[in-house]
Amino acid sequence: MLDAELRGEPYTKAKHRQQLQGLLDGRSGPAIEFKHANISAVLIDLGRPYIAGYKPRSNYQHLLRTEIESRLANGIELDRIILTAVDAEAAAAAPPLTLDAVIVPVPVREQREATYERLKPKPAPATRINYLEREARNASLGRAGELFALEVEHKRLWEQGARELAERIEHVSATKGDGLGFDILSFDPDGKERLIEVKTTRFGQYTPFFASSNEVSVSADHPDQYALYRVFDFRVAPRLFIVPGSLRDLFDLEPIQFRASVA
Repeated sequence: MLDAELRGEPYTKAKHRQQLQGLLDGRSGPAIEFKHANISAVLIDLGRPYIAGYKPRSNYQHLLRTEIESRLANGIELDRIILTAVDAEAAAAAPPLTLDAVIVPVPVREQREATYERLKPKPAPATRINYLEREARNASLGRAGELFALEVEHKRLWEQGARELAERIEHVSATKGDGLGFDILSFDPDGKERLIEVKTTRFGQYTPFFASSNEVSVSADHPDQYALYRVFDFRVAPRLFIVPGSLRDLFDLEPIQFRASVA
Protein backbone atom coordinates (compact mmCIF):
# COMPACT_ATOMS: atom_id res chain seq x y z
CA MET A 1 0.00 0.00 0.00
CA LEU A 2 2.83 2.39 0.81
CA ASP A 3 4.46 1.59 -2.52
CA ALA A 4 1.21 2.39 -4.35
CA GLU A 5 0.64 5.57 -2.37
CA LEU A 6 4.10 6.93 -3.13
CA ARG A 7 3.66 6.09 -6.82
CA GLY A 8 0.31 7.87 -6.87
CA GLU A 9 -1.50 4.64 -7.73
CA PRO A 10 -4.98 3.84 -6.34
CA TYR A 11 -5.42 1.12 -3.74
CA THR A 12 -8.14 0.00 -1.32
CA LYS A 13 -7.35 -0.41 2.34
CA ALA A 14 -10.58 -2.31 2.93
CA LYS A 15 -9.70 -4.86 0.26
CA HIS A 16 -6.23 -5.29 1.71
CA ARG A 17 -7.73 -5.81 5.19
CA GLN A 18 -10.14 -8.43 3.88
CA GLN A 19 -7.28 -10.30 2.23
CA LEU A 20 -5.35 -10.29 5.50
CA GLN A 21 -8.36 -11.56 7.44
CA GLY A 22 -8.40 -14.56 5.14
CA LEU A 23 -4.81 -15.32 6.13
CA LEU A 24 -5.01 -14.49 9.84
CA ASP A 25 -7.40 -16.76 11.69
CA GLY A 26 -9.29 -15.02 14.44
CA ARG A 27 -8.05 -11.51 13.68
CA SER A 28 -10.83 -8.92 13.54
CA GLY A 29 -10.86 -5.98 11.18
CA PRO A 30 -10.24 -3.45 14.00
CA ALA A 31 -7.30 -5.53 15.27
CA ILE A 32 -5.73 -5.43 11.81
CA GLU A 33 -6.31 -1.69 11.59
CA PHE A 34 -4.65 -1.22 14.99
CA LYS A 35 -1.62 -3.24 13.87
CA HIS A 36 -1.31 -1.07 10.76
CA ALA A 37 -1.28 1.95 13.06
CA ASN A 38 1.58 0.31 14.98
CA ILE A 39 3.39 -0.20 11.68
CA SER A 40 2.99 3.52 10.92
CA ALA A 41 4.78 4.34 14.19
CA VAL A 42 7.59 1.91 13.39
CA LEU A 43 8.04 3.40 9.92
CA ILE A 44 8.33 6.89 11.42
CA ASP A 45 10.89 5.67 13.97
CA LEU A 46 12.86 4.20 11.06
CA GLY A 47 12.83 7.50 9.19
CA ARG A 48 10.26 6.54 6.57
CA PRO A 49 6.83 7.88 5.60
CA TYR A 50 3.72 6.06 6.77
CA ILE A 51 0.48 5.19 5.03
CA ALA A 52 -2.07 8.00 5.14
CA GLY A 53 -5.11 7.12 7.21
CA TYR A 54 -3.27 4.95 9.71
CA LYS A 55 -2.65 7.20 12.72
CA PRO A 56 0.66 6.14 14.30
CA ARG A 57 0.31 4.23 17.58
CA SER A 58 3.68 4.08 19.23
CA ASN A 59 3.20 1.43 21.92
CA TYR A 60 4.28 -1.39 19.66
CA GLN A 61 6.17 -4.56 20.51
CA HIS A 62 9.88 -4.71 19.79
CA LEU A 63 9.26 -7.90 17.79
CA LEU A 64 7.14 -5.93 15.31
CA ARG A 65 9.96 -3.45 14.72
CA THR A 66 12.45 -6.28 14.25
CA GLU A 67 10.23 -7.91 11.65
CA ILE A 68 9.64 -4.66 9.77
CA GLU A 69 13.35 -3.89 9.74
CA SER A 70 13.97 -7.33 8.27
CA ARG A 71 11.40 -6.73 5.52
CA LEU A 72 12.73 -3.26 4.76
CA ALA A 73 16.30 -4.53 4.53
CA ASN A 74 15.26 -6.31 1.35
CA GLY A 75 12.96 -3.56 0.12
CA ILE A 76 15.39 -1.96 -2.30
CA GLU A 77 12.65 -0.89 -4.71
CA LEU A 78 10.58 0.74 -1.94
CA ASP A 79 13.65 2.65 -0.74
CA ARG A 80 14.23 3.86 -4.29
CA ILE A 81 10.64 5.11 -4.51
CA ILE A 82 10.90 6.88 -1.14
CA LEU A 83 14.20 8.48 -2.12
CA THR A 84 12.70 9.72 -5.38
CA ALA A 85 9.79 11.23 -3.46
CA VAL A 86 11.86 13.04 -0.83
CA ASP A 87 14.39 14.42 -3.33
CA ALA A 88 11.90 15.56 -5.97
CA GLU A 89 11.63 19.23 -6.88
CA ALA A 90 8.48 20.73 -5.39
CA ALA A 91 6.10 22.62 -7.63
CA ALA A 92 4.23 25.64 -6.28
CA ALA A 93 0.92 24.81 -4.65
CA ALA A 94 -2.33 26.41 -5.74
CA PRO A 95 -3.44 29.31 -3.51
CA PRO A 96 -6.03 28.25 -0.90
CA LEU A 97 -9.60 28.85 -1.96
CA THR A 98 -10.80 29.01 1.63
CA LEU A 99 -8.95 28.93 4.94
CA ASP A 100 -11.29 26.23 6.25
CA ALA A 101 -10.09 23.97 3.46
CA VAL A 102 -6.42 24.17 4.42
CA ILE A 103 -6.14 24.99 8.15
CA VAL A 104 -6.88 21.96 10.33
CA PRO A 105 -6.82 21.37 14.10
CA VAL A 106 -3.53 20.38 15.70
CA PRO A 107 -3.31 16.56 15.62
CA VAL A 108 -2.95 14.66 18.86
CA ARG A 109 -0.81 11.55 19.07
CA GLU A 110 -1.27 9.09 21.93
CA GLN A 111 1.18 9.21 24.82
CA ARG A 112 3.78 6.48 24.91
CA GLU A 113 3.64 4.18 27.90
CA ALA A 114 6.70 4.34 30.17
CA THR A 115 7.25 0.58 30.09
CA TYR A 116 10.67 -0.99 30.47
CA GLU A 117 10.68 -1.81 26.75
CA ARG A 118 9.97 1.81 25.82
CA LEU A 119 12.72 3.05 28.18
CA LYS A 120 15.40 0.85 26.63
CA PRO A 121 17.62 2.57 24.02
CA LYS A 122 16.24 2.23 20.51
CA PRO A 123 18.26 -0.06 18.26
CA ALA A 124 19.91 1.53 15.25
CA PRO A 125 17.69 1.60 12.14
CA ALA A 126 18.26 -1.00 9.44
CA THR A 127 19.25 1.78 7.04
CA ARG A 128 21.62 4.68 7.57
CA ILE A 129 19.36 7.00 5.61
CA ASN A 130 16.67 8.84 7.52
CA TYR A 131 14.39 9.69 4.60
CA LEU A 132 12.28 12.10 6.65
CA GLU A 133 15.36 14.07 7.67
CA ARG A 134 16.52 14.04 4.07
CA GLU A 135 13.16 15.41 2.93
CA ALA A 136 13.48 18.19 5.52
CA ARG A 137 16.66 19.32 3.72
CA ASN A 138 14.88 19.56 0.35
CA ALA A 139 15.27 23.29 -0.32
CA SER A 140 12.67 23.44 -3.09
CA LEU A 141 10.07 21.79 -0.87
CA GLY A 142 10.87 24.13 2.00
CA ARG A 143 10.55 27.19 -0.19
CA ALA A 144 7.32 25.97 -1.80
CA GLY A 145 5.84 25.38 1.65
CA GLU A 146 6.84 28.87 2.77
CA LEU A 147 5.18 30.41 -0.30
CA PHE A 148 2.03 28.42 0.45
CA ALA A 149 2.05 29.66 4.06
CA LEU A 150 2.51 33.23 2.77
CA GLU A 151 -0.67 32.85 0.68
CA VAL A 152 -2.52 31.51 3.72
CA GLU A 153 -1.33 34.42 5.87
CA HIS A 154 -2.28 37.02 3.29
CA LYS A 155 -5.75 35.51 2.96
CA ARG A 156 -6.14 35.25 6.76
CA LEU A 157 -5.39 38.93 7.36
CA TRP A 158 -7.38 40.04 4.32
CA GLU A 159 -10.47 38.18 5.56
CA GLN A 160 -9.99 39.59 9.07
CA GLY A 161 -10.12 43.12 7.69
CA ALA A 162 -6.42 43.85 8.25
CA ARG A 163 -5.63 44.44 4.60
CA GLU A 164 -2.91 47.00 5.24
CA LEU A 165 -1.11 44.49 7.49
CA ALA A 166 -1.57 41.79 4.86
CA GLU A 167 0.48 43.87 2.45
CA ARG A 168 3.28 44.22 5.03
CA ILE A 169 3.91 40.48 5.45
CA GLU A 170 7.56 39.74 4.76
CA HIS A 171 9.19 36.50 3.62
CA VAL A 172 12.23 37.12 5.80
CA SER A 173 14.00 33.84 5.04
CA ALA A 174 14.19 35.09 1.43
CA THR A 175 14.86 38.78 2.10
CA LYS A 176 17.14 38.52 5.15
CA GLY A 177 18.41 34.94 5.15
CA ASP A 178 17.55 31.90 7.20
CA GLY A 179 19.38 32.84 10.40
CA LEU A 180 16.53 34.65 12.13
CA GLY A 181 14.92 31.51 13.52
CA PHE A 182 11.68 32.02 11.58
CA ASP A 183 10.65 32.29 7.93
CA ILE A 184 7.79 34.79 7.75
CA LEU A 185 7.11 38.04 9.59
CA SER A 186 3.35 38.43 9.76
CA PHE A 187 0.87 40.09 12.10
CA ASP A 188 -2.19 39.55 14.22
CA PRO A 189 -5.15 41.78 13.31
CA ASP A 190 -4.27 44.13 16.19
CA GLY A 191 -0.81 44.75 14.67
CA LYS A 192 1.17 42.43 16.96
CA GLU A 193 4.01 40.75 15.08
CA ARG A 194 3.73 37.04 14.39
CA LEU A 195 7.01 35.14 13.82
CA ILE A 196 6.21 32.14 11.65
CA GLU A 197 8.43 29.11 11.15
CA VAL A 198 7.23 26.89 8.31
CA LYS A 199 7.95 23.15 8.19
CA THR A 200 6.77 21.26 5.12
CA THR A 201 6.38 17.58 4.28
CA ARG A 202 4.86 15.71 1.38
CA PHE A 203 3.62 13.10 3.83
CA GLY A 204 1.05 12.90 6.64
CA GLN A 205 0.42 15.28 9.50
CA TYR A 206 2.09 12.99 12.05
CA THR A 207 5.42 13.07 10.20
CA PRO A 208 8.04 14.50 12.59
CA PHE A 209 9.81 17.71 11.64
CA PHE A 210 13.34 18.90 12.34
CA ALA A 211 14.11 22.16 14.14
CA SER A 212 17.44 23.92 14.58
CA SER A 213 18.71 25.00 17.99
CA ASN A 214 18.28 28.60 16.82
CA GLU A 215 14.62 28.05 15.95
CA VAL A 216 14.01 26.45 19.35
CA SER A 217 15.79 29.31 21.14
CA VAL A 218 13.94 32.06 19.24
CA SER A 219 10.60 30.37 19.91
CA ALA A 220 11.45 30.17 23.64
CA ASP A 221 12.52 33.84 23.71
CA HIS A 222 9.32 35.02 21.95
CA PRO A 223 6.59 32.48 22.87
CA ASP A 224 3.82 35.09 22.58
CA GLN A 225 4.75 35.88 18.98
CA TYR A 226 6.16 32.62 17.64
CA ALA A 227 4.04 30.14 15.67
CA LEU A 228 4.91 26.91 13.88
CA TYR A 229 3.03 26.34 10.62
CA ARG A 230 3.24 22.63 9.80
CA VAL A 231 2.40 22.12 6.12
CA PHE A 232 1.65 18.49 5.23
CA ASP A 233 0.33 16.36 2.35
CA PHE A 234 2.06 18.85 0.07
CA ARG A 235 2.24 16.53 -2.95
CA VAL A 236 -1.51 15.89 -3.01
CA ALA A 237 -3.57 18.56 -1.22
CA PRO A 238 -1.51 20.86 1.01
CA ARG A 239 -2.95 21.69 4.41
CA LEU A 240 -1.47 23.01 7.60
CA PHE A 241 -1.95 23.24 11.33
CA ILE A 242 -0.71 26.06 13.54
CA VAL A 243 1.03 25.66 16.91
CA PRO A 244 1.74 28.99 18.69
CA GLY A 245 4.36 29.24 21.41
CA SER A 246 7.71 27.79 22.40
CA LEU A 247 8.83 24.68 20.51
CA ARG A 248 10.66 23.65 23.66
CA ASP A 249 7.44 23.59 25.69
CA LEU A 250 5.01 22.26 23.10
CA PHE A 251 6.89 19.42 21.39
CA ASP A 252 8.75 16.31 22.43
CA LEU A 253 12.23 17.33 21.27
CA GLU A 254 14.77 14.58 20.74
CA PRO A 255 18.45 15.60 20.35
CA ILE A 256 19.79 13.84 17.25
CA GLN A 257 22.93 15.83 16.56
CA PHE A 258 25.64 17.45 18.68
CA ARG A 259 28.35 19.98 17.90
CA ALA A 260 31.69 18.66 19.14
CA SER A 261 34.84 20.64 19.92
CA VAL A 262 38.22 19.44 21.05
CA ALA A 263 38.27 19.54 24.87
